[in-house]
Amino acid sequence: MTEIKQTSTNFSNKSALSDECPEAYASTIIGGQWTLVICSWLLSGKLRFGELKKKLPNITERMLTLQLRKLEENMIISRTVYAEVPPRVEYELTPIGYSLKPVIKELENWGVRHKKLTSKQLETEG
Repeated sequence: MTEIKQTSTNFSNKSALSDECPEAYASTIIGGQWTLVICSWLLSGKLRFGELKKKLPNITERMLTLQLRKLEENMIISRTVYAEVPPRVEYELTPIGYSLKPVIKELENWGVRHKKLTSKQLETEG
């Protein structure tokens, strides 16, 4: 996950669009490949890093770490470190993160409907 150079035209365009369009702003925050999947697992409560990793077997540890940091930076999740040996870290959704629940559920429903539509189209073509 590389950062966009702040001097690039792409960065300027994204910034301008995010300032003008709340939908574009929201998609910048939650639009990553893993972001909504991580949030959907956290809807059921706190999870430790290892638990998230087990639920997302195709994500690398590095990518999971980067995604969790980004979500924390954007105040979607909170990270709690417990002073234990070994240290225990738990991730949970913040109130603004929990407010994504209807969005996640509606995207899930939309995804199911769209998959059915595209599979029907493939059947008629084939």
